[in-house]
Amino acid sequence: MRIAKSFRERPRVWLAILTTAWLGAAAGGLTVLWRYDNAPGQHATAPNHWPSTTTLERAVDGPTVVMLAHPHCTCTRASLGELAEAIARAPRPPRTYVLFMTPSTFAGGWETTDLWRSAASLPGAAVVRDEDGREARHFGALTSGQTLVYDEDGRLAFSGGVTGARAHPGDNPGRQALVALFNQESPSQRGTKVFGCSLFNDDAGSTE
Repeated sequence: MRIAKSFRERPRVWLAILTTAWLGAAAGGLTVLWRYDNAPGQHATAPNHWPSTTTLERAVDGPTVVMLAHPHCTCTRASLGELAEAIARAPRPPRTYVLFMTPSTFAGGWETTDLWRSAASLPGAAVVRDEDGREARHFGALTSGQTLVYDEDGRLAFSGGVTGARAHPGDNPGRQALVALFNQESPSQRGTKVFGCSLFNDDAGSTE
């Protein structure tokens, strides 16, 4: 009788073991994903005044926005969405540049992804092919989604990201700062963490 009972209990024991192992693996996977989503990229060492080396022209009657982006960084889709939301809350669209880092050795059209098209739809935005990241270097940017705002006098007013985590849209301190500056208000924060792929390392996903 004891032997028969033992055989009947074995499936339950194995089920419990397998269930525990599955739960452990799932929890581990979620932890890794959470850490990735909440791991910021390298912050820009942006100049405090509009760089004289840039070919971009800043506005003298309002703020100028510069977002540096990798055209294949899926995280940047949320950043562009948050920038669009901030511009929609401005009395008038600020002068906006979205610069897509593009290696000069890559074939033409490599940079014109859906992110490029999304950036081009922003009111008043100029989308620029940033060959070999020259402009990104002028602005000290290292991470896709890095957003800079310079005021009408050319002073740096904000530097950071406009999402709360990688690829996560929604209200966040970066977007709040942009909305405040666009409405000539003082933001509660002038610097935030930036979440995105590296502009200069090949960790931005497919190169299509």
